[in-house]
Amino acid sequence: MNRTASPMGAFERYLTLWVLLCMLAGVVLGNLLPELFGTLASIEFASVNLVVAVLIWAMVYPMMIAIDLGSLKNVGKKPKGLVITLVINWLIKPFAMAAIAVLFFEYLFVDLIAPEDAQQYIAGLILLGAAPCTAMVFVWSQMTKGDPNYTLVQVSVNDLIMVVLYAPIVALLLGVTEIAIPWETLVLSVVLYIVLPLMAGWWTRRHLIARGGEAAVSAFTARIKPASVLGLLLTVVLLFGFQGTVILTQPMLIVLIALPILTMTYGIFALGYAWAWAWRVPHQIAAPCAMIGTSSFFELAVAVAIGLFGLNSGAALATVVGVLVEVPVMLSLVAFANRTRGHFNTRDEQPQAQPSSSSRTPEKLS
Repeated sequence: MNRTASPMGAFERYLTLWVLLCMLAGVVLGNLLPELFGTLASIEFASVNLVVAVLIWAMVYPMMIAIDLGSLKNVGKKPKGLVITLVINWLIKPFAMAAIAVLFFEYLFVDLIAPEDAQQYIAGLILLGAAPCTAMVFVWSQMTKGDPNYTLVQVSVNDLIMVVLYAPIVALLLGVTEIAIPWETLVLSVVLYIVLPLMAGWWTRRHLIARGGEAAVSAFTARIKPASVLGLLLTVVLLFGFQGTVILTQPMLIVLIALPILTMTYGIFALGYAWAWAWRVPHQIAAPCAMIGTSSFFELAVAVAIGLFGLNSGAALATVVGVLVEVPVMLSLVAFANRTRGHFNTRDEQPQAQPSSSSRTPEKLS
């Protein structure tokens, strides 16, 4: 057991380095082999790239095995994490993203970008900010040792709300009355990234527990964990390969679009994480809770941007930059959450120590 866990631990410690190398490899390969990446990009259905979907599935499936469906009924006993996620995702993030996009593109970058282009980029960032994450948050939750059952509930509730609120919020912020939501993309993404992996994970867990209990589950997930990390790295190579030409031909534009996204990402994470700490939410719930509001459902945002503004529009480019920024930024937040776990644990231990001392005080006084 230790021999298997040790190499993976060493590998994960340098995961950021591997991701950076994969980003570089993706850009290089995307420019050297544009036909290959063009073919891979065309393998899609309802604007969902099926190659990327398989890789994300490989990431999510091992985490779904850890979910105990029987314990989901107890999630309602700890509603604080769910409340934080819903308030940030639907009452704060979309409007804050719109405000930050306007600040950057209409004021800070006013001399660098033409007004008509600026409006396109603002629209793309609004589409990105209004779509909370569906799939990758399971990866970030697992990396921060989050509660898999609670994470599943948070993502599922967000998906249900997204079906109802995404179009009205986007319509309000874009100032238009009709938004054509690609329902095929929304439904297919939920099925691919949540329903199917969850069913497969449930069946696998049930089968393993019948054969050897929780020990069999732990041994199996340890064996397939490298496939999960490999899926993440190959996803990075593909995403950067798909946009390799744009990154090299318009690097400054990519940076300008990335700046408001970075501002929003770190700001939303800080808000959610600090709120969870102040509200005494346990770290295994607090970390995924902050990650869900920070990460984005980029497949939906890209699909809507293409449908509303066109494949080569500034809005579509802005959503794609969100895809490129997401993985390295989220890895930095995962590292921060792991480094600060002790602050949550120490704080949670203090209330348990105080009653014991206070309970002895009356005995001394009596």
